[in-house]
Amino acid sequence: MAERLAATKPTSNGKPQAEPAPAPKPRRYDYDMVIIGSGPAGHRAAIQSAKLGKRVAVIEKKTLIGGVSVNTGTIPSKTLREAVLHLSGFRQRSIYGASYTVKQNITMSDLLLRADHVIRHEIEISRHQLQRNGVELFAGIATLVNEHTVHLSFVDKKGEDEITTRHIMIAVGTTVVKPPHIPFDGETIFTSDGLLKLDHLPRTLTVVGGGVIGCEYACMFATLGAQVTLVELSDRLLDFVDHEIVDALVYHMRQQRVTLRLGENVRTIEHCDTRYGTGVKTCLESGKEIVTEKALYAIGRQGATRSLGLENIGIVPDKRGRIQVNEHYQTAIPTIYAVGDVVGFPSLASTSMEQGRMAACHAFGIEHQSIPELFPYGIYAIPEISTCGANEEELTRAGIPYEIGKAYYKEIARGQILGDTIGMLKLVFHRENHKLLGVHIIGEGASELIHIGQTVMAFGGTVDYFINNVFNYPTLAECYKTAAFDGINRIM
Repeated sequence: MAERLAATKPTSNGKPQAEPAPAPKPRRYDYDMVIIGSGPAGHRAAIQSAKLGKRVAVIEKKTLIGGVSVNTGTIPSKTLREAVLHLSGFRQRSIYGASYTVKQNITMSDLLLRADHVIRHEIEISRHQLQRNGVELFAGIATLVNEHTVHLSFVDKKGEDEITTRHIMIAVGTTVVKPPHIPFDGETIFTSDGLLKLDHLPRTLTVVGGGVIGCEYACMFATLGAQVTLVELSDRLLDFVDHEIVDALVYHMRQQRVTLRLGENVRTIEHCDTRYGTGVKTCLESGKEIVTEKALYAIGRQGATRSLGLENIGIVPDKRGRIQVNEHYQTAIPTIYAVGDVVGFPSLASTSMEQGRMAACHAFGIEHQSIPELFPYGIYAIPEISTCGANEEELTRAGIPYEIGKAYYKEIARGQILGDTIGMLKLVFHRENHKLLGVHIIGEGASELIHIGQTVMAFGGTVDYFINNVFNYPTLAECYKTAAFDGINRIM
């Protein structure tokens, strides 16, 4: 029975008085937290939950953990980039000349050798961290039965099971978008997930999509000497990044002989014959035709939510499979959380990790602090870009009076030592109270250098801090001091 009658006992006036019913025993669950997905968000959430003394299980649909980030995304692409920069000699060309290279004939095997090593290491580290924190790991397909029950179909052995949990966290990430009218074959027409399976480097390449992934790979292949054409529907690349920084990136991409087709829509992509064998013809709605050896399709990703059984519990993802959450990363069902790429922008490994930690703390009532508006973004194009805080366009729309200060690597001794003469650091600060509002960097070490400015903004610091501070010499960090002086001089 859902309700029980309370026992009664006589009172002093002879009338019966209801005796309070005993409190129901709390339900016993198999786990306190079950996390679906072992990528950056799921991994960090699992570790945080385990550190709080909770019973935690992670369900991963593949036998290899780490998700897209470790196996086909962040780690492989950044490792490939490092191999490209080293073997091509790109960093030293400003010193030794444009023809300088460490290896004359670079092959796909040369690049993958380094990537395979890093991937294996990261998988092993991730698995070891989960094991030593007592997190139970299942290889299987997870389907939500209700808000506290997950059905599990094992992939590494036969059988099924159902497990109960106090909280569920969805961290399944995303999958690549493959329009049915495009003849993907994994060899001449492929996505970023299939890039690691290429047997050789192309002489010519079309990259469809000018987002983060498209820009990063376009720069890598161009640095290796490939003739690259980048097609993007928008009139600008990376619209969420400070426009001056993007303009600098575009300039250097063109210096690397990348052809940019901005504001262009792709009509068809099809196989064709070329002098090198089977190639790809990309036809644009403007009538242009681009014939290359291979084509990388890098337009969008969608949430990997199709097999989760969200319809069983009333959670409705959007048309791109993304799950809507509140500021605590709770879905429409409070005991079910969603974190990482599956919730949408910014879809970065770093932000996904923090989302996983924050959601785990909230689920178990632990106070936590974070500053989402100061999450740094790293774009590993060539040259590298990193940004944190507000940019000029945002401040202009908000009507906030600001000034900027810039420093160029070529004017910094460390920049000359590294051979990076194209880098730039840009500070944006309030014109009246000098409060630092944003930092935007393009050049070597940008994603490392950004954290100095991030820290100052987190503590409400002003641009004057950089003027009064002493930086090691010679370092790229000196750019902060130079940029600060440049900015202050503009308003004096």
